[in-house]
Amino acid sequence: MDMFDLSLIWALIIGFGIMMYVLMDGFDLGLGILFPFAPDEDARDVMMNSVAPVWDGNETWLVLGGAGLLGAFPLVYSVFLPALYIGVFLMLAGLVFRGVAFELRFKSRRDRRGRRMWNRAFSWGSAIAAFAQGAVVGTYIQGFETQDGVFVGGAFDWLTPFSVLTGIGIMIGYALLGTTWLILKSEGYIQAWAYKLTAPLLLAVLAIFAVISIWTPLVTPFVWERWFGNLGWIWIFPTLALLCMFFVHWSVKRRRELMPFMATLGMFLFTYLGLVVSKWPMIVPPDYTIWDAASAPESQLFLLIGVLFVLPFVLVYTFWSYWVFRGKVRVGEGYH
Repeated sequence: MDMFDLSLIWALIIGFGIMMYVLMDGFDLGLGILFPFAPDEDARDVMMNSVAPVWDGNETWLVLGGAGLLGAFPLVYSVFLPALYIGVFLMLAGLVFRGVAFELRFKSRRDRRGRRMWNRAFSWGSAIAAFAQGAVVGTYIQGFETQDGVFVGGAFDWLTPFSVLTGIGIMIGYALLGTTWLILKSEGYIQAWAYKLTAPLLLAVLAIFAVISIWTPLVTPFVWERWFGNLGWIWIFPTLALLCMFFVHWSVKRRRELMPFMATLGMFLFTYLGLVVSKWPMIVPPDYTIWDAASAPESQLFLLIGVLFVLPFVLVYTFWSYWVFRGKVRVGEGYH
């Protein structure tokens, strides 16, 4: 196995898993963020029914990324968990609450008080999980205070003005994913409501994208060197992300259904790739690369064999579930 760089292979697998999670779970978190603003209870039913068959499968990618990090890069866990345990706890708590709300809301059809409670659980759980994910990303961009592979900072180092901005940015970005998903999956007045919300959300995403793009190289000298040094081609990623934003605007104006969602996915994809290239090969910035954080090659190889066996089944299941439940979701119809 000397001819293979196992650390690089694992970095690609984990990066792919995280990317898939962001793209696939982002829109159902976005629907939860939009839940309080829905026109009526029928619209909320459609919103939830549009993701009910696939939401738990979407979170499979989070499990893959988390388990892969633990097995292949244990140093990441030894630094990230003490540095981010409050943020990670908030994210997991939000995901748990919204997961429970998925099931119990449908069982409270005749109990208005109970249904309102589960509506709030779904909405708040989604918003908290999305904000925590964005704050964790912001903390990763800023870097961690470490000494000899141990986090030596404080419990609230993850909560800074920059990480709060990235948390809000992820919330708004997920909400944009939610509206474009709803354009694809709904019709009538619900679809019209989603079209109406998309433009202001896109404008808000653009504004936050601009601020974060200016702020990031200022808080991270390594990123400044990448962006303004000899890697001039790195600007292709924010350029492509901006192009995707234009396509969202263009396709919404022309009342397209699939294009707004696909263009929003592209916006997230190119922003994610830009972040990865900006920090590469740092996995615990600013001091540790993927090779510094790697576990023993024997451990990486053993886990790799299992992942390469399981990953095709996850991909097939994901594609199949979206194919089976394709099409519009109408009032009074749904998975439950």
